[in-house]
Amino acid sequence: MSAAGSAAGNDPLDPVPAKGRSPMACLLHALNQPLTGLQCSLELSLVAPRTPEQYIGAMRDGLELTARMRVLVEAIRELADAEQPGVDESEVVSLHALLEQMTAELQPIAETKNVGLTLHSNDPLPVRAERDRLAVLIFRFLEAALSLAAWGSALRITAASDREQARISVAWLDQTDVSDRSPLSGPELGLLIAQAGWKRAGAEWVSERSGNTQTIKICIPLATNSCELHSNNLQTR
Repeated sequence: MSAAGSAAGNDPLDPVPAKGRSPMACLLHALNQPLTGLQCSLELSLVAPRTPEQYIGAMRDGLELTARMRVLVEAIRELADAEQPGVDESEVVSLHALLEQMTAELQPIAETKNVGLTLHSNDPLPVRAERDRLAVLIFRFLEAALSLAAWGSALRITAASDREQARISVAWLDQTDVSDRSPLSGPELGLLIAQAGWKRAGAEWVSERSGNTQTIKICIPLATNSCELHSNNLQTR
């Protein structure tokens, strides 16, 4: 890869948005890097006559940078959809049940990475949300975290009620090397989109890092009508 192409990937971003920076701002910043690299590559190709091999190298760099931009543009589209306000057919659902279901579905993937995937949650944690949308959000969030977890490490999920809120904590040991950056990797993009989805659901999202350990904390209001949750559970049996 040319110097212009390499320069687009040497400013890695934290997979979780920095405090005060929105997910959309992070994606636009990430998009600017390969775009600048492509512009530099094209400008260098016009400075002076080059050999056919050099032109071919520039074209390959351009194609790689364009592919990275396409990934980011698609992520921006998904993020815009996640942030789009709409009218959901919300109901009271058990956050514990959805966490338990999605953790079970991801266990085979965790086993292939030798990652200990554990869930510590006992309370029903009733929340008001659109069930299918919340299920997809939880799955994609945990899948992204699992993809970022280092081989042979652990991914711990805890969920509990605290006054009028449900509190979720997801912690894992990051891989030392994440490939397929654009400049963000697919799992890192997944976390950005997940953050927007949780905020759309009315939750607070806080990220913390200690060494290579990444922790995401989510707080979402508990539903007040627990009788409705009991009724929904009976209907799904």
